[in-house]
Amino acid sequence: MKQYALYMYQPVGVVPPPEFLEKVMQEIRELRRELEYEEAYVFGGGLEPPDASTVVRAVGGQAIATDGPYADGKEFLGGMTVIKVPSLDEALEWAGRYALVTGLPIEVRPFQGDF
Repeated sequence: MKQYALYMYQPVGVVPPPEFLEKVMQEIRELRRELEYEEAYVFGGGLEPPDASTVVRAVGGQAIATDGPYADGKEFLGGMTVIKVPSLDEALEWAGRYALVTGLPIEVRPFQGDF
């Protein structure tokens, strides 16, 4: 089995109405239950917006922290789910289900090695 990260990207500044978010979150909880039933769920969760980020860099032999995201963009990483499945094809199927539920792009990236 291989582990895959499913990264969910969302547009900056766009917050859907509560009635839409409630429906999406319910469907995401159902997907998580299915992943747990299949013993494919490792962990996951939503992230705070980019302005809550801090970047730490090595500068002149010291670790220097600066507020804000590493890169500015029109979209940001809003959350992730890590799954453990037999193949990339299966990871892509799960990502497709997340994309259909959220309407957002989902990046699928395998972890190096097997766990």
